Amino acid sequence: MPFPSHPAVRLAVVAVVLLFASSVRADDKSAGAYRQKCAACHGPDGKAQTPAGKNLGVRSFGDPAVAKMTDTELSAVIEKGKGKMPSYGKSMNADEVKAMLAFVRSLGK
Repeated sequence: MPFPSHPAVRLAVVAVVLLFASSVRADDKSAGAYRQKCAACHGPDGKAQTPAGKNLGVRSFGDPAVAKMTDTELSAVIEKGKGKMPSYGKSMNADEVKAMLAFVRSLGK
């Protein structure tokens, strides 16, 4: 199929491709940050079935208590920490926290 010739259609196609590409990059960045900062306790799949996670009583992201947390509550945990979990508010900007929240939510499904 040839690329659309109408300028408005071309612009829309390019915008969708760029939006998708930036979303994928954000997901890749969040996944990398998660592996680096979170996976040791929360596990690569978010189920907290790691030795550290079990030892600390970390909940799975699929746990109903975690799933019912609001985005604001979960973002606050990421930013300020909780229990033995360190805070990441100084090392992650607001957009990175939001992207991490989305990544964590995806692991809970």
